[in-house]
Amino acid sequence: MPVEMISKPTELVLVNTTGANIEERFSPPAGYKRKPFNTSTFEYYLRNLPLKPHGAQVMYYNGAVKTKIDVYDAVIDLSIGNRDLHQCADAVMRLYAEYLFTTKRYADICFNFLSDGKPRCYLDHVKADRTYAAFWKYLEYVFAFANTTSLFDQMKPVKHIKDLKVGDAFIEKRVPYGHAVLVVDMAVNANNEKVFLLVQSYMPAQEIHVLKNPVDIDISPWYRIPDNALITPEWKFAPEHARRF
Repeated sequence: MPVEMISKPTELVLVNTTGANIEERFSPPAGYKRKPFNTSTFEYYLRNLPLKPHGAQVMYYNGAVKTKIDVYDAVIDLSIGNRDLHQCADAVMRLYAEYLFTTKRYADICFNFLSDGKPRCYLDHVKADRTYAAFWKYLEYVFAFANTTSLFDQMKPVKHIKDLKVGDAFIEKRVPYGHAVLVVDMAVNANNEKVFLLVQSYMPAQEIHVLKNPVDIDISPWYRIPDNALITPEWKFAPEHARRF
C-alpha cells in the first residue's frame, strides 16, 4: 500500500558521488561485503547499471521533473521514451529484457499480457530485426498490455524471504493498481545477514531510480531483509510479495 515519506536527511557516507554505476556509487554498510557475480548473469548486469551524475533529478516521460527528491538517491541512466508507458512493473520487465537482449537470449524475452495471461515474445513480435529500435518497439507493446498483476502471476514466489537475491522483485497486485520494485544489489555480513538496494519506476512514466530507505536511515539507501513490512518511500510491501523470474 502507499506510504507517507518520512522526511529525514540521509547521510551520504555510503555514497561515492563520482561512482558511475550501482557498484561504484554505493558502498555497503560497515561489516557487509558484496559477493562476486559471473559477468554473464542478471545479477552482474543489475549491479553495473549506469547512473546519471550524482544529484540528477528523475524525469517524467514528458520532460517534467519528479519533485519528490527525498524518494531517491540516484537515477539510472537509461532512456524511457516519450510515452506514458514505462511505469513500475514495466521497469522490472524492461531491465530483465535488456539483460536478455544484451546477452542475446532472445528466445527468453517473453511477458504475459493481463488480458489472457498468455506470453507475447520478442522473437514472434520482431522476427529477424535485431536492432535496438525494434526491441524498444516490442517493449512499449508489452508496457501497454502487461502490468503488476500479470507480472506477479508470471513470476515465481520467493518461498523464504531470507533467500532473497539480486534480480528478485517485490510486487503487490491491487485494484486499481499495485506497485513493483526490483532488487539490484546485495551485500552480506559474517552472520549471512543481507542488505540490498532497490530501484523503481512509478506513475506517471518516469526514469528508474535507486530508492532511499525511509525507515533505517543509518544504512540508507540499503535495506535489511524484512521480518514483516518492507517500507519504501512510496509503497509498503509484505514478505510474501517477493517474486523471482
